[in-house]
Amino acid sequence: MTAWVPSDALGRRILCGTEYATVRYVGSVPPTAGIWLGVEWDDPQRGKHDGTYEGTQYFKCRHPRGGSFIRPNKANFGVDFLTAVKDRYGLNDEQDVQHGTENTLVFGKKAVEFVGMDSIAEQQRQVQLNRLVDISVRECAVSHAGQKEEISRTCANIRHINLSKNLISSWETVIAIASQVQNLETLNISENKMKFPSTSASVSSVFSKLRILALNQTEITWTEVLLCAPGWPALEELYLTSNNITVLERPDDNVLQPLKLLDLSDNQLLDGNQLHLIAHLPRLEQLILRNTGISSIHFPDAGFGCKTKMFPSLKRLAINDNKISQWSSINELDKLPSLRSLQCHNNPFMDTEKNPETLRQLIIAKISQLEVLNKSEILPAERKGAELDYRKIFGNDWLAAGGNWNPEKNKPSEEFLAAHPRYPLLCLKYGAPEEGELKGRQPLTLKNQLLTLTIKCPEKPEQKPVEKKLPESMTIQRVKGLLYRLLKIPGSELKLSYESSKLEGKEVELDNDLKPLQFYSIESGDCVLVRW
Repeated sequence: MTAWVPSDALGRRILCGTEYATVRYVGSVPPTAGIWLGVEWDDPQRGKHDGTYEGTQYFKCRHPRGGSFIRPNKANFGVDFLTAVKDRYGLNDEQDVQHGTENTLVFGKKAVEFVGMDSIAEQQRQVQLNRLVDISVRECAVSHAGQKEEISRTCANIRHINLSKNLISSWETVIAIASQVQNLETLNISENKMKFPSTSASVSSVFSKLRILALNQTEITWTEVLLCAPGWPALEELYLTSNNITVLERPDDNVLQPLKLLDLSDNQLLDGNQLHLIAHLPRLEQLILRNTGISSIHFPDAGFGCKTKMFPSLKRLAINDNKISQWSSINELDKLPSLRSLQCHNNPFMDTEKNPETLRQLIIAKISQLEVLNKSEILPAERKGAELDYRKIFGNDWLAAGGNWNPEKNKPSEEFLAAHPRYPLLCLKYGAPEEGELKGRQPLTLKNQLLTLTIKCPEKPEQKPVEKKLPESMTIQRVKGLLYRLLKIPGSELKLSYESSKLEGKEVELDNDLKPLQFYSIESGDCVLVRW
């Protein structure tokens, strides 16, 4: 018996066992008899050729061994959306048939059937389907919408749909399903290789309430995104990872305007300048660019110490796993007016400093408004310590480049300002580094440099201050242990802070027990204050 082949089989997505493929050819393959399907496998290791058999090319494949011929009876063309929902949530007719004996009751040897039980079961199914708000039919071989209006009649309250990794072949299929879901807010159709419109279509209200859309691994291009986007007037989050997007275009002023989050991870962008084309999305707060191949970031509209007009609302930026090798790109991030959180692990510029603590301090000092770095909160004391250290570390470079304690003679070179654009602001904030601070500056990584500190107890003014020499690598926890013994304080929680001998009246809390003294930029001559 000849297996049934859909009239629209060409281009359809299929399952063969557990392997996904796209139908590229339907027809005969002489000298064999019958109909064959020429398929291009998602996993090219599954294939045998490139669509050519016995010297005749029947179809084309991207991979030289990505294609095969299979018989139609081996291909699963999928099911409609509602069938998948009923199967997934145990609400299909077959399960009632299997439990049909529950509709009868035996009196002695006589079986009595309850009339109307089937209709009651059907009513219960309808009630349960109507209650569904959040539906996941991931990997359920969904390929089409089914009968017109059937979804809207059966599942009227759906708001969130996960349709990822199914057999959806075109954007039209997505529209056919979504058009029956009036209040759709979240839609995940990732891992469906599908065709998208190549020309602008008339804008409909199908996605008028859609806020979150995931199109990861769908082979969509940025041009196709912009062609579809007029139909997403309320979209706030758009996920586009792993789509081979290389170039971007600037959206029209009426497209993607409400967008708050954009994820372009795992797309190899042509260069960092592509970011300029999406830099004017007015409400974009989070941009995720992991593994996008970018090697530099630059905002040419703003000079040293100025803020860019690009990405006006951007608060959170992820640039992990890229090729950024120069610190100048980190300097550029200080131009972003709203940036509060940065993830930047696994970039070559991080290899320039072996000490991870120093590396973190450099980034903090370079980006003024940053509050979270690599998912770790930046406390005020940490920022102050980082900025004071930065001011000292590069103090001699500042002097060599034309910096001077006399404001009239202070003219650091353009080259120095390009490398350290925040340096003048740090000098305004804390004062220029004093000559004594810069002479013989010990390296940050020196572990056992001794600090001569004065210990005071403001709550016991009668107790005389004590002078102690402590290694700057000593943790706050160990300092507390020492002070318990030294001051004979009963078992209560100590609260430590310090006053700098150079910044009178400013008190900094020593609030992290795991950090060493040097983390807070404490120096010999400073005063540690002990409270409990």
